[in-house]
Amino acid sequence: MTEEFDIVSSEAIREGRATDAYFDRTMEALEHAGKNPDVVAEVTANQFATGRWKLLAGLKDAAELLEGRGVDVDALPEGQLFDGGPVMRIEGSYREFCRLETALLGFLSHSTGVATRALEARHAAPESTVLSFGSRHVHPSIGAMVERSALLGGLDGISNVAAGEVIGRDAGGTMPHALMICFGRGNQEEAWQAFDAAVPEETPRIALTDTYSDEADEALRAAEAVDDLAGVRLDTTGSRRGDFRHIVREVRWTLDAHGHEDVDLFLSGGLTPTTLRELRDVADGFGVGSYVANADPLDFALDIVELDGEPAAKRGKLTGKKSVYRTADGGHHIGLTDRDGPADAESLLEPLIRDGEVVREFDLDTAIDRAAADAERVGYEGVTAEE
Repeated sequence: MTEEFDIVSSEAIREGRATDAYFDRTMEALEHAGKNPDVVAEVTANQFATGRWKLLAGLKDAAELLEGRGVDVDALPEGQLFDGGPVMRIEGSYREFCRLETALLGFLSHSTGVATRALEARHAAPESTVLSFGSRHVHPSIGAMVERSALLGGLDGISNVAAGEVIGRDAGGTMPHALMICFGRGNQEEAWQAFDAAVPEETPRIALTDTYSDEADEALRAAEAVDDLAGVRLDTTGSRRGDFRHIVREVRWTLDAHGHEDVDLFLSGGLTPTTLRELRDVADGFGVGSYVANADPLDFALDIVELDGEPAAKRGKLTGKKSVYRTADGGHHIGLTDRDGPADAESLLEPLIRDGEVVREFDLDTAIDRAAADAERVGYEGVTAEE
């Protein structure tokens, strides 16, 4: 059957057909030779610490992929920060999971990249409302992954309706410029009032106020046109902004001068952690899109490190089965499992699958809380500049 869209089906992923072709060749060669060795394989990005924390995500999908296979799997908890070393360890006959490597790494790599970017945005404006606005920048088939990872990283809300249905969260949003333009130049009040009259009561009354005229002028007009206006949003394109901070301060001054101190200011449009830090003292909230949604996947690799009970690894990889620890001072420590770990350290690799059965529950709120607490524990400071 031909798919309606260019999307690999869940069935193909689960069956191991969403694989690189050389894993098919590997299986053919092993079956021909009658070999199916017992291995320990580890999923790792950086073997040693780099000084840049990442936030593990995608574990729920990874567990779903490996469920029913004759393997034991240990992994860091979802929402755990890590800096070097393995995030997952698989033990079993190699042919049980050979074809799954491609999809497994994809689940972990992309989600972790998005969650890490969300964590950076969260810590750039820790006291502000920060929402995920990035669905339009990615293939719609991964919208739920992006929104779940954004929430895991600490963002306060999502915009993708179908993604919200998948992950059990309500999507939010107010109005685009298209709504304003549909009412025509000079008729902004009609657009704001139509929105106010039509949308559900629980929808925040946030007016978009930079469509046709000066931002301060439109903000004041919106505040006077809509009773109990909750806020205004500025989404001015970068080419027209000039000094965006000055514009935001002018809007705030104008609203306050006319008695609208209770109208909040929300900003969106190409925002990054740097701009959030620059504007967090003059705005109440932000919508972050491409910086989070367009995150580069983390470059995870899966490597065999033990073969039939003996250390084994290719050149450039650290051989042997490893453990991962969080030390009392918030450090991330990697060591061989047959050696003692640091004194008073917490072991982070926990059972995920035993004999093919998933033995861990996945609760998004718990993972969100874990990420926030672990960031505090390790003294996470985010990023100071975009590369």
